Amino acid sequence: MKKIITTALLASILGMNFIPVLAVENKTTNTPKQFKSMVNKNKKVSNDYKFAYINMDWWKNFDDDILTEYIEKAVLNNYDLKMATLSVQEYYQNVKMQFSQELPQVGAAGGAGLTKMPGYTNTGGNFGLPILVSYEADIFLKNHDKTKSIKKLYEGSKLDERAAYISIASAVGTVYFNIINLDKIIALQEEIVNIRQEIYDLFLARNKEGLTSTADTVKANKSLIAGQTTLIELKKQRKQLLYQLCVLIGESPENADSLKRASIDDLKWDLNIPEYVPSEIIVQRPDYMKAELMVEKAGIDVRVAKKEFLPSLNLGGLALFNATNLGSLFTTRNMLLGLGGGLVGSLFTGGRKIANLRLKKAAYERILQNYYKTNLTAIQEINDSLVVARLDREKMAQTEKQLNLEKSDYGYNEKKYEQGIISRLDLIQYQENLLSIEKLVAQQKVECMTDSISLYKATGSKI
Repeated sequence: MKKIITTALLASILGMNFIPVLAVENKTTNTPKQFKSMVNKNKKVSNDYKFAYINMDWWKNFDDDILTEYIEKAVLNNYDLKMATLSVQEYYQNVKMQFSQELPQVGAAGGAGLTKMPGYTNTGGNFGLPILVSYEADIFLKNHDKTKSIKKLYEGSKLDERAAYISIASAVGTVYFNIINLDKIIALQEEIVNIRQEIYDLFLARNKEGLTSTADTVKANKSLIAGQTTLIELKKQRKQLLYQLCVLIGESPENADSLKRASIDDLKWDLNIPEYVPSEIIVQRPDYMKAELMVEKAGIDVRVAKKEFLPSLNLGGLALFNATNLGSLFTTRNMLLGLGGGLVGSLFTGGRKIANLRLKKAAYERILQNYYKTNLTAIQEINDSLVVARLDREKMAQTEKQLNLEKSDYGYNEKKYEQGIISRLDLIQYQENLLSIEKLVAQQKVECMTDSISLYKATGSKI
């Protein structure tokens, strides 16, 4: 009786959780604890795979060291990319958690107790150490299939990470080229505004002399104001893009005015565009590969749902050490061992398992259809990028011809002005036409460069 009561007392003690509470001085009171990163940053991991994601050699085709530097900064400092990498770590830990279900579970506890029986004056002490072992024998590989299913999600997260790096690199390149395009257009627009100011001044002077009507003078003034408004809008767009570039490369927008960039006239814009893209490249797109993985995962989930109808074999073991003193705790005399097992199966679940199986089958069909759609979308995006890049280059060639003709025309009119055949007003109006064509050339040159980036993104950086 004494041992029974002692054992019960020990069991009650072992069932209690004791959590130590320590008062520790917080030396970093300026930074709240919840805003500190809990990821171990001391572990050094190579970033080479990140640069392999974005194919840095392709970006060097533009022959712009500043752009290459911004791409590298984005790879290392962009916060969206850091979150994508941390998401991969989360999925990896989920795989490890699920894999633990395939292994035996072992638990142990220890405790001591005092007992005093009614009618006795003395008290007795007792020490106990129970060790429990439980294991679900995976005879039908159900838990193993669950681990494989979670692993597919982990592999998919790595493809999401790759897609994120390609997307951010593409965004950096696109924003950068639009900024240098605006640099050129703003410079040309400033010249146009100066020309319109001169035109307005000439109209104003001629109007005072009665050579030009007031309506024409007002029209010139309206044209000047419109040009100034356009210039303000262009500067606003450039400032917004500079802020956006700062965020992409992980810098404060306060540094926007200090961002370096090249001149659009110095960039290599006419990159080689292939006639077609091999199917081997299409199937290497991150979204295509992930869609394929999700089909595999859905198939595994259906298999797991079928195995839920099968019984499970559960094994359990107990080792109990119980003694009145610690010295004799681990002797065979004070040890109790037990081992058992049995099959466990469901007799009635209200149709839950059947519904779950049908649910997984429906999910499989839906994911399969998404895989087919992803395949078609990939082909469409690549074809779109190819045709747009090819036709924009043809349009660019025609615009350059137009620019050369406009330059020749302006040169002829300069000679006419020198000979006194046309007025200064006529000449500067021809000059404004030339500047407008130069703005169009700059815009189309950037379109050709961003077309290359679109093809780069559509092929998953494998162009």
